[in-house]
Amino acid sequence: MSADEIAAFADELFNAERERKAVPPLSGRDPSLTVDDAYRIQLVNVRRVTGMGHVISGKKIGLTSPGIQKQLGVGEPDYGHLFAAMECKNGKIDASALLQPKIEGEIAFILKADLPGGKVTREDVLDATDYVAAAFEIVDSRVADWKIKLVDTVADNASSGRYILGGARLKPGGADLPAVTMKLYKNGSLAGEGTGKAVLGDPAVSVAWLANRLWGYGVTLKAGEIVLSGAFSAAPEAAKGDSFTAEFSSFGTLRAEFY
Repeated sequence: MSADEIAAFADELFNAERERKAVPPLSGRDPSLTVDDAYRIQLVNVRRVTGMGHVISGKKIGLTSPGIQKQLGVGEPDYGHLFAAMECKNGKIDASALLQPKIEGEIAFILKADLPGGKVTREDVLDATDYVAAAFEIVDSRVADWKIKLVDTVADNASSGRYILGGARLKPGGADLPAVTMKLYKNGSLAGEGTGKAVLGDPAVSVAWLANRLWGYGVTLKAGEIVLSGAFSAAPEAAKGDSFTAEFSSFGTLRAEFY
């Protein structure tokens, strides 16, 4: 795609978020749109937002579990950027600031060392991690009705919205991450469950995938960054008045409230 076409799609998605008005799928309007084009669109808006003074706090990996891939009709992971302003430290999310949110339970990695990519392994990830914590990611699509293909969600910053980090912090060897279990409750009713194995077999493998994928774009995961490694199960819809509880083995309970 030309630079002008990239910029036009980036403008659409940026304005959709600001105006809380979803746009038709990009893939339906330009079938030639590639994943590399979509990442170029994403990065236009990342540069725009950082130019406005927002600070990148990390990265998120999406579409790692079979449930999420089936739900959204895609066949490979993607990644997006997290910003400090996305963190909801009190566990409360303003639903009016989002378009069509869903919520996911996952494991966050907080890095203590850079992870230059290319040949990063699971062991490299664990060595570079300061601690791991349970997390909620609130995903949100600026594409109407979540009618997305891989290129749509990639261009839309991997459908990033908000995130919440749990208070329990474990050293990376402090839990068998593939064996961690999660039960997700919406308003008291079970809405999803899964294990760390759903995340590319091991959440640390997911982070290694990201480091190596980013390397192809000349980007390195940095010390101090948060990496959301991917959802344990399909994501239920969320709206004003909904409350969610995720019960993790090893990490305890995490809560979120939409107001």
